[in-house]
Amino acid sequence: MCEAHNHDASPAHEHSHSEAAPAEEHCHSHAVATADESTAECPVMRGNYVDKADAEASGLIRDYDGTRYYLCCASCGPLFDADPEKYLAAI
Repeated sequence: MCEAHNHDASPAHEHSHSEAAPAEEHCHSHAVATADESTAECPVMRGNYVDKADAEASGLIRDYDGTRYYLCCASCGPLFDADPEKYLAAI
């Protein structure tokens, strides 16, 4: 299990390393523990907060319905793209 993502803690998180990126690509160091103005919660992996600047620099952002969303990893991008309403309903 990827400790940085705490996979088992979030019911909204429905992907695993087997259907996403390999663990070494999926786990990353820019996740932060709490939110402030420079951080945002990933809509796919609820509970994972990312530095907005890091996410933007890495292309881990999505603009949807006039709002910018910040993703915690590349694996969350295709999941969000496929069904943004599924993940935004939990917000």
